[in-house]
Amino acid sequence: MNQAFKALSDPTRRKILDLLRERDMTAGEIADHFQMTKPSISHHLSLLKQAELVWDERQGQHIYYSLNTTVFHELMKWIVSFQQSKQEGK
Repeated sequence: MNQAFKALSDPTRRKILDLLRERDMTAGEIADHFQMTKPSISHHLSLLKQAELVWDERQGQHIYYSLNTTVFHELMKWIVSFQQSKQEGK
């Protein structure tokens, strides 16, 4: 979970996740939305993969990235548990 929060702390990685909410994309398609080098985008994608926020899948010559919604559900359950704990304490 720590890696997920670290990955989410960067605005570029959050923008990548927003793009992937729309559809699965290749690294090149993602890079088209940024004013940075492709190696920089690859670094961000690598950190997102390490945090298990995205998956990659080879399709022919391309690698497509997609959201791993399971991790987002786990993060949300953890965050909501604080709200529930607070309400139960009232």
